[in-house]
Amino acid sequence: MATPTDQGAARKTGPDPRTGRGPSPLWTLGLFRDELVTTFRRWRTIALLGVLAAVPVLIGVAVKIETRGGSSAGGGGGEGPAFIAQITNNGLFLVFTGLAATLPFFLPMAIGVIAGDAIAGEANAGTLRYLLVAPAGRTRLLLTKYATTMTFCLVATLVVAVSAFAVGALLFPLGELTTISGTRIGFAEGLGRALLIALVVAASLTGVAALGLFVSTLTNSGIAAMATTVGLLITVQILDQIPQLHALQPYFFSHYWLSFADLMRDPVYWDGLVRDLGLQGLYVAVFGSAAWARFTTKDITA
Repeated sequence: MATPTDQGAARKTGPDPRTGRGPSPLWTLGLFRDELVTTFRRWRTIALLGVLAAVPVLIGVAVKIETRGGSSAGGGGGEGPAFIAQITNNGLFLVFTGLAATLPFFLPMAIGVIAGDAIAGEANAGTLRYLLVAPAGRTRLLLTKYATTMTFCLVATLVVAVSAFAVGALLFPLGELTTISGTRIGFAEGLGRALLIALVVAASLTGVAALGLFVSTLTNSGIAAMATTVGLLITVQILDQIPQLHALQPYFFSHYWLSFADLMRDPVYWDGLVRDLGLQGLYVAVFGSAAWARFTTKDITA
């Protein structure tokens, strides 16, 4: 139950009683800013970003140690993430390797935690009703939560890319890159492709974010929502490896995730990328709509 102080604060941020107008765009931006500050100040968020930043460091150090005696990375057997054998020739390849290593599990797990806690965490803390008393409106609040999750997607991906680039520059030489197709491109173009790959990886996580947000509207337990989202992620990843399910696999949100490697071909292969982004758009439409339908009709008791 809201206290008089809470109600007074809500009236100050609410519509003008004389005009009946809703919150202004600046008020909406303020809500989004507050959500960003709240999300990125949590120790859980900082820890997730720290783990993501550490993965490229571990890969870079491991490759450096393995190749210290002059042997090639991966032992020539093709083990490890894509591009790992090229890291010793150009540190920029650590960006591609870091993203390839974190995309199957670490990045989507972090997104699942943030998305799963978006609504359920507020309900569990007893603050959801107060957010709705201040006339954010359910649709506006849901969109703000999703925008915050998507911002985390971008930040998390860039943290991996920047960490990988810094470690790659410190431990390995930089210069022209050899593409998967065998052609050579300049360092500036390679850096541009690395940035584009990071953006594509962030966009590839929009489906997981929408799924997690939908799960978050189904329960008042933030832990349950996070666990369910991560569990679904792991289940889909396992199902995507079973040959007997090949007819269904193109519809799994993770199926085309590693198609970003096609950006390192010359010319670029766009088919897998288009399928990936189109599939993510479908998941956003379906689970975003489901989240809206659930949240706008949900009986808020916490």
